[in-house]
Amino acid sequence: MNMEWLGRQFDNIVFLLGWHVLLAVTPLVLGLLIALPLGWWAHRSRRIYPLLVGIAGLLYTVPSLALFVLLPLVLGTKILDPLNIVAALTIYTVALLVRVVADALDSVPEDTVQAAKAMGYRGYQSLVKVELPVGVPVIAAGLRVAAVSNVSLVSVAALLGIPQLGSLFTQGFQLRFFTPIIAGIILCVVLAMILDGLIILLNRWLTPWTPKVVAS
Repeated sequence: MNMEWLGRQFDNIVFLLGWHVLLAVTPLVLGLLIALPLGWWAHRSRRIYPLLVGIAGLLYTVPSLALFVLLPLVLGTKILDPLNIVAALTIYTVALLVRVVADALDSVPEDTVQAAKAMGYRGYQSLVKVELPVGVPVIAAGLRVAAVSNVSLVSVAALLGIPQLGSLFTQGFQLRFFTPIIAGIILCVVLAMILDGLIILLNRWLTPWTPKVVAS
């Protein structure tokens, strides 16, 4: 590791890290907001479930680089527009989370749903105040996978020239210089671990009734 080079490039690395966070986290939030109603729909309709889950699975198989190139034709954006990356990763996040949300709602015990009805909760109230909170641990588990996946996939956008931590990989490859590559890998891993930890903390905050794991 060339620390002198890292010191000279510090401002640029912070700039790339900021863009990487923005391009990874924004689709995560948008994807969750879109997946929640779609997952609820799949949960409510047994005929819709295989259709939605099947389409989501097919979308996730589309190569990310191909999606980054095709989306400007669909959205009418320029090839270097970061909106293409946000849209593509939102699609991947929705594809991952639709099944997760449906399965999370399916995991709520029927006794709990009936108890909510007995207490006077109507459909929407039961969903927001009972079913979704009970399903939070399952949704959080899917969100952790999507967060780590987004951090990794954003790097591919460097091949199109969109600035983020993946730019360090292309720079290192062009210069035959390993320091930016190693720095990019370390920052991606650290960022993924931070996002994963934040989701775990959010899950614990939203589900205070779940038992805490005590180390033996």
